[in-house]
Amino acid sequence: MSKKKLKLNIFEHGDFKLPSKKKMKKWMEAALEWDAEINVMFVGEEEGREMNAQYRHKDYATNVLTFDYQHEPVAVADLVICVPVLIKEAKNQNKSFEEHLAHLLIHGTLHAQGYDHMEYKEANVMEDKEIGALLSLDFDNPYEDRILLKGKKLKLHFKR
Repeated sequence: MSKKKLKLNIFEHGDFKLPSKKKMKKWMEAALEWDAEINVMFVGEEEGREMNAQYRHKDYATNVLTFDYQHEPVAVADLVICVPVLIKEAKNQNKSFEEHLAHLLIHGTLHAQGYDHMEYKEANVMEDKEIGALLSLDFDNPYEDRILLKGKKLKLHFKR
């Protein structure tokens, strides 16, 4: 099986201390199932709130927005990551900035390939793919401490 190619562009709308493009690309490639062209824009809280309000009609900044334009044969998408939200969430989840950023980049990369988490079954598939990619990079399972019950189904994921 040949390695999937990722054309990655990074845009910073602020003065952020980010990992190298090479490192971020490696994280995203762990979730790639086919070739992709992805732009990642890092924004502050106000711009993140404005974009979330404009595109999702929610008046708050969210951690990551994904705009997927095409899934196959090449995934084409824009990801918007709100750095202040990422920092707050990482602190609240006792994670490093890099670990949480890797998770959000993988999450967005999966959205870029058509994965979603609006329905319970879809969420399980997507989360399992996130976990697999993160574990392959020696990060922890971000859902390890969370057990969700939906009806009579117990949501379980593999552990490291």
